[in-house]
Amino acid sequence: MTWLPLALTAALATAVVDTLSKKYFSGLRAFEMGLIRLAYASPCLIAGIFLIPRPGLDTTFWLCIAAGLPLELTALLCYMRAIKVSPLSLTVPFLAFTPAFVILTGYLFLGEVLTLQGILGIALVVAGSYVLNLSRAREQWLAPITAVFREQGSWLMLLTSFIFSFTATLGKVAILHSSPPFFGVTYFLCVLGLMLLVSPAVPGVRVGNLFLRPFPALMVGLATAAVVFSHTYAISLVEAAYMLSVKRTSLLFGVLLGGLVFRETRIRERLLGAFIMLTGVFLIALTP
Repeated sequence: MTWLPLALTAALATAVVDTLSKKYFSGLRAFEMGLIRLAYASPCLIAGIFLIPRPGLDTTFWLCIAAGLPLELTALLCYMRAIKVSPLSLTVPFLAFTPAFVILTGYLFLGEVLTLQGILGIALVVAGSYVLNLSRAREQWLAPITAVFREQGSWLMLLTSFIFSFTATLGKVAILHSSPPFFGVTYFLCVLGLMLLVSPAVPGVRVGNLFLRPFPALMVGLATAAVVFSHTYAISLVEAAYMLSVKRTSLLFGVLLGGLVFRETRIRERLLGAFIMLTGVFLIALTP
């Protein structure tokens, strides 16, 4: 199997996980929503540990894991809260900002050169986020921008994208010191372990809530496992930038499912905005 079907599988599975989580578990706390994803995916992930060849591991690998875990948990909670409180079509497109943040942080902190193509890609991502709320422009031209910060899910997902720009860098280093499949399985099992460790200290979290709807939870877990495995195998077959760009088609899938499942409004303008943002992602990925 080539990398392209795997990357598209990761994209579709991501959108399915978000949709199922919002439909069946948005009444729970964000922490519980995240815990359901990983807990029900864990049997598949644990099985993967025994099926995937174990690479040689060094201190750098474990340092990246340790540094990434608190960031990943924070991003996961912001992500769950975003899809819990706001329409999918106004939240998931903001994941397109992750590669834009990566290229900007590379410029600010590493002195990496910004190319014209990269700048154009960032501009398209920003323009697409404006189009998501284009109908608000009738009020005043700044209204689509201010709407982002009035919609809790939008700015939470924007924050998630910013955090992901750092975890993506840490993950890239960890992969170089292990292998993509091994890192993917190990990393998310470690995130689950951290969540189980801190859950007794999180106010309002009840373990019993994880078993209220076992069948939808199982579907969420299987789809989450599909994301992890298809992502890690795809990224091992092609340059990461190409694979991650195709995976970001989850933005379009998420907007479509938001309209189909939740009858969210203004889907056409949100699809257009998501498409413009996705075009920007591809330009950034193809930047020399």
